[in-house]
Amino acid sequence: MRDAPDHQMEAHHYCRQVNEDFAQCALFDSAEPGANLTGVEYIVSARVFASLPEDERAYWHPHNGEILSGQLVAPGLPRIAETELMRSKLNSYGKTWHTWHTRHGTAPGDALPLGPAALAWSFSRDGEVDPALVAARDARLGIDTAQKRAARAPLAEGARPQSGVDTLRAHFPDATPIPGVVQDAAAH
Repeated sequence: MRDAPDHQMEAHHYCRQVNEDFAQCALFDSAEPGANLTGVEYIVSARVFASLPEDERAYWHPHNGEILSGQLVAPGLPRIAETELMRSKLNSYGKTWHTWHTRHGTAPGDALPLGPAALAWSFSRDGEVDPALVAARDARLGIDTAQKRAARAPLAEGARPQSGVDTLRAHFPDATPIPGVVQDAAAH
């Protein structure tokens, strides 16, 4: 979460692509029957993000780190289709609100949707995401994040600097850059 970066959880997205510039997603805590609805994410293109009022932009996280690190995955899609999906989301932004904290990393969470909604944020550097969370997800889904990252390396040439890349930097001072993931110098 943006204001509590150590509060990390897995989110499974089920999205409707409204048009080329906008998608809306329901978030669940797993892909299994009986999964809990944990939040929503709205995804906009860089063009739409640039049109937002400056104060609104503070709610939108960049997606390049999720994509180029290999952490964002589309299980079940053939590799070429997943690569094209990731290419289409490169340079996009998401506004994500989690309303139910069913898991805190790999530990149990709340049994009901308690407390306020939390604004989620993306990881933009190596060393921000809990490696145990990624390892557990990879083992459960039978995927290899490092392999996905290597396969997506060519996408970095299309990545543009994004606003919000440095948002978690103070909380993770030892985190290292992901090639292609750069803070937009014009962003505040």
